[in-house]
Amino acid sequence: MKLPPVIPAARRRSRTTARLAVAALITAAAATLPAPAAQAAGSVVKVEGSQGAWRLTVDGAPYTVKGLTWGPAVSDADRYMPDVRSMGVNTIRTWGTDATTKPLLDSAAANGIKVVAGFWLQPGGGPGSGGCVDYLTDAGYKNTMLAEFPRWVETYKDHPGVLLWNVGNESVLGLQNCYSGAALEQQRDAYTTFVNDIAKRIHAVDPNHPVTSTDAWTGAWPYYKKNAPDLDLYAVNSYGAVCDIRKTWEDGDFDKPYIVTEGGPAGEWEVPDDAHGVPDEPTDLAKAEGYSRAWQCVAGHPGVALGATLFHYGTEYDFGGVWFNLLPAGQKRLAYYAVKKAYGADTSGDNTPPVITGMSVERASAVQAGRPFTVKAQVSDPDGDPLTHQVLLGSRYVNGSGQLDDARFTDKGNGTFELTAPDRLGVWKVYLKTTDGKGNVGIETRSFRVVPPQVGGTNLAAGKPATASSFQPGGVGCPCPAGNAVDGSFDTRWASEWADQQWIQVDLGTRSAFDHVQLAWETAYAKGYTVQTSDNGQEWTTVRTVTEGDGGIDDLAVTGEGRYVRVSVSVRGTAWGYSLHEFGVYRS
Repeated sequence: MKLPPVIPAARRRSRTTARLAVAALITAAAATLPAPAAQAAGSVVKVEGSQGAWRLTVDGAPYTVKGLTWGPAVSDADRYMPDVRSMGVNTIRTWGTDATTKPLLDSAAANGIKVVAGFWLQPGGGPGSGGCVDYLTDAGYKNTMLAEFPRWVETYKDHPGVLLWNVGNESVLGLQNCYSGAALEQQRDAYTTFVNDIAKRIHAVDPNHPVTSTDAWTGAWPYYKKNAPDLDLYAVNSYGAVCDIRKTWEDGDFDKPYIVTEGGPAGEWEVPDDAHGVPDEPTDLAKAEGYSRAWQCVAGHPGVALGATLFHYGTEYDFGGVWFNLLPAGQKRLAYYAVKKAYGADTSGDNTPPVITGMSVERASAVQAGRPFTVKAQVSDPDGDPLTHQVLLGSRYVNGSGQLDDARFTDKGNGTFELTAPDRLGVWKVYLKTTDGKGNVGIETRSFRVVPPQVGGTNLAAGKPATASSFQPGGVGCPCPAGNAVDGSFDTRWASEWADQQWIQVDLGTRSAFDHVQLAWETAYAKGYTVQTSDNGQEWTTVRTVTEGDGGIDDLAVTGEGRYVRVSVSVRGTAWGYSLHEFGVYRS
C-alpha cells in the first residue's frame, strides 16, 4: 500500500501543539528518576486470541479502549480527570513518558482510567515536525533511546494507570520530510527495525503490558509487518479516512490487531478548499458527526480493532483548538456530547450547547480593510438558555499565527453582527462563539478575504516605470522587482534587501498633482518612512513623514506634485526588509 502524499506542514500543525510540547519535555528528560510508585500492583494487560478474533484483556477481563488523547497540563489532571471518566472514557493517550508522568498516572488510576503511555521518536508528528535522524548510522541517538525508554518502563511498569506502551508517532510518514527515493525506503526500514529493538527491550523489562507504535496511516503497517514482529498490535492516527481502515487492513493481509490512537472529524489536510483557497472547516454539527462516525467504524471491526483514543480532550482556544478540541477554554461542544454518547455514558440529563447554522460573511470575497462588514448566522439553544456572543478573528492564513483575537463588533440582533475588518490583506477567518451560561459553547467559522479600501479617482502610478534601491531576486514568491508594486495585482510584491535604508519610486511620466497615496504592505512593513516628490529624480521634497507605521494598509491623504513619487523607508517593522504589494498615487 502506498503512503499518503506529502501533507503540507501548515495543514497538520493544527493538531501538533500538544505532541510537540511532549517532545520538548522528552528532550529535557534528564530529570532524576522518581522512585517506583508505592501503589497497588499494576494490571496484567494482554493481547489474546487468534487471527481476526483478538481481544485486549486487563487482569483477564475483556477491555475495549474507549479513549481520548490528553491535552491539559499534568497539574490540571485532578481537575479534569473526573470529567473524562464521566464521559465513559476508560483510557487516555499521551505522546511522551518522563519524570512528569507520575502525577498524570496517579490521577488517571484514581479515576479508574488507564494510559497509553507514549515514547517520542524523531521525526515525530508527520511532515515538518521534529528533527531528522539517520536511523541507519546514528548509533548515538538510537543507543540513547534504547537506554532511556526502558528506564521509564522500569519506573512505571507496576503503576496501575499503565495500559500499554506506544513507541513513536507518525515517524514513518515524517521521514519523507527528511529523505526521498531509495534513501527514504532504507530509512523507513531502519526506523521500524529500531522500533522492534525498542519493543524487545521493553518486553524484557515489562512482560505485562503490550507494545505498539503509531503512524499516520496504514501505509506504514507493511514496514512494521516486515521489520517489527515484536509489536503486540499496530496503531494508527486517522481522521476523515478512519472508516477505510478495515478494508485496508483486510487487503494488506495483516496479522495483528490495532487501535486508533488519534481520530475524529476530518482535518485540514483532508477537506476541500473553500472559495478563498483555504481548508473548509467542518461545522460544529459535522464535527460531532465525525466523532460518532469514527467510533462506529472502530466498533464495526470487532476482533481486530481493539478501540480508540479520539483526538482531543484539550482546552486550548486557538485555531487548532477550535478545529479539534472537545472543550476549548473549558467549555463543552456538541462533539463532547457526541463522544460521551458514543462511549455509552448517560447523556439524558445533560444541558447541551448552542447550535449555530447558516453562518455567512457579507461580500466575503472583498471585505475592505479597516471598514465595517457584517456576519450573519442562525443561532439557537435546544434548552432555551439565554445566549452570549463573542466574535474573534484568526490570521493563520495571513501570518501563520494560530492565535484568535477579539474583534470589535456590534450585535445587531437576530444573528447579525457588524465588525471592523483588519487592515492586513489576505484571507482571514471570523469565529462566532456563543455560550449558554451552563458551561457549553457553539463555535462556527468562515473565511473572508481582506482587500484594500477603494480609493476614488485615478491611480497615476498604475503600470508606470518603477525602480528601487534593491529587490529580492529569489525566495518565496520572488523575484520581487519594483514594478510588482505598480502592476495592479495584490498577488505580487516588491521586496527589498534586509536593510533599513531603502526606497521605491515611480515615474508618473509628467509632472502631476495628487491628493492620496495608498501603500499595501506585505508582512514586512515599514515603521518609519517618508513620501517624497521630485521633478528630476534627484532633488526631493518630503510631503509626509510616518514614524509609527504598523503595516497593513496605509491610506494617506497627502497633497503633492511632481513627476516622481518616492517612498523612502528607514525603520523596519520586522526583521526582514520591506515589501509592498501595491504603491498607488491617486488624483481625485
